[in-house]
Amino acid sequence: MKAGFAEVDITPRVGVGLAGFGPFLNRMSIAVRDPLKARAAAFELDGARAVIVSCDLIGVDRWIADQARALVAAKAGMPVANITVHCTHTHSGPATIDGEGWGIKDAPYCEILPGRVAKACLDALGKLHEVELSHAVSPCEGVALNRVYDQDAPPLAECLRDDWRPAKPELTDTVCQVLKFTDKKNGALSGFMAYFGCHPVVCCQTTRYIHGDFAGVSMNMLQRENPGAVGLFLQGALGDVNSCVVHKPELEALPALDIIAARFANSVRNGLRTAKKLEVDSLKCVSETRSFSLKDIPLAKIKETIAEKEAIVHADGASDTDQNVRMAMVFLPALRAIAARLERGEETFVQAAEIQGVRLGPVSLLASPFEIMQAIKNDVVGAAGAEIPLVVGICNDELGYAPDKTSTAQGGYATDIVPMILGRLPYKNIHEELTAALLDIDRKLQC
Repeated sequence: MKAGFAEVDITPRVGVGLAGFGPFLNRMSIAVRDPLKARAAAFELDGARAVIVSCDLIGVDRWIADQARALVAAKAGMPVANITVHCTHTHSGPATIDGEGWGIKDAPYCEILPGRVAKACLDALGKLHEVELSHAVSPCEGVALNRVYDQDAPPLAECLRDDWRPAKPELTDTVCQVLKFTDKKNGALSGFMAYFGCHPVVCCQTTRYIHGDFAGVSMNMLQRENPGAVGLFLQGALGDVNSCVVHKPELEALPALDIIAARFANSVRNGLRTAKKLEVDSLKCVSETRSFSLKDIPLAKIKETIAEKEAIVHADGASDTDQNVRMAMVFLPALRAIAARLERGEETFVQAAEIQGVRLGPVSLLASPFEIMQAIKNDVVGAAGAEIPLVVGICNDELGYAPDKTSTAQGGYATDIVPMILGRLPYKNIHEELTAALLDIDRKLQC
C-alpha cells in the first residue's frame, strides 16, 4: 500500500463569524489562537485510490464538499465516490453550514474554501509512497461525558483533576483508535489518524478566538513533535457526548482547552507507541445515496408553530436582546420554508444523504453526514463484518443529529429543534435506518 499526507491552512481572516452555541450571538472572531487546517490522507493499492481530508470546521454545506471533491476528481482522474470531506465539528471556527442565526457565514471564505480543501487532497496524492499501517486502541478517559443521560459538566476544579472520570463512561468513547502510517523505506512516521467521538466544545458562546478546539489543538501539538508527519482527527459518535469542560467562562475555558487537548494528545502518543502492524490486502470504496424518513407533521401544525413564534417576536416591548426573541427568529425562516414546501406539495418526508465506506484491509471507515449518537455507533460496531469498523460522522455534508431511539422518543434539542433550525422536519426512525445503511455499506466493503 502507498499513502501520502498533506495539510493546507484554512484559517479565516480575523473578524469572520464563528459557528455554534446559540442564536444570533454575533460571535465575531478577534484573534487566531491556533491555526485551522485541512489535513488529507491519500491511499493507493493495486490501482485503486482514495482520499480523506479532515477539516477543522463545524461542517460544510453539501455544495462546498461537492466542489472540493469535483476538483480533486477532475485533476487526479479518480471517482468522486473515493473522496471524503470530513469535518471535526469545532465550534470555534468560521460559520460554514446553513442554519439561520447559528453563525454569520463569510461568503468570500466559503467560496475559496473548496479550492483549499482540494489542494490538501491533491498534495497528499502527490506524496504517495510505500507505507506500513499499524493500529492501536489507546485508553482515552478524562475527556468526554454523555450530555443527554443526566450528566452535567462538573465544576472546573473537579474535571481538571488527573483522576477525573465520567459517571457513566460506558455512554462515551473510553478509547482512542490510532492508525499509524510509517515510511516502508526508513520507518519514519508519515502520518496518523486519531478516531474519537466527542463534541469539540471546550470553549463557550462568549469565546471569540479562532482554533480547532481540543481536536485541532492536539493534532497541531502532535505534528510539532513529529516534523513532516500529518495527523487527521476523525470524528466518531459525538451526538450525545461533550467534553468535560463545556460552557465555562472564557477565562476558565481557554486554559482548560490546552489541558483537554494534552489529555487527548497523550492518548494518541500512547497509540503511536503501542500500535501493531496490520496487513493491508485491499483498498475499496463504496458510496450510495440513501433516503431517511422524516416525521409527517401536518401543515396546520407547522402554521400553528409559526404563529407562536411570530407572537413572541411581535409582542409589545419585544427586544432583540431577548434570548426568546432571537431563538424564535432562528425558527421562523426555517418553518416558513417548510410550510411553503408543504403548500406546494414538494415535501416528500424523506431526507437524502450520502453514505460512504472506505476499506483499508481490516479497517473500514463507515461515513455519513450526521452527528451520530453513541447507541447507533455501538449497534453498527457490534454487527459489522469489518475487523476494525470506525463509524465516522460529519462527512460530505452536515445534516444535523442522528438521535438514538431513546432521544427520538423523548424529543428535545437534538431530535426536534436542530432539524427545524436547518429547515428540515425531524427524523422519524434514524436509529434503525442509519444503522441498517451503514451495515449495508460495511457488507459491500467486505465483498
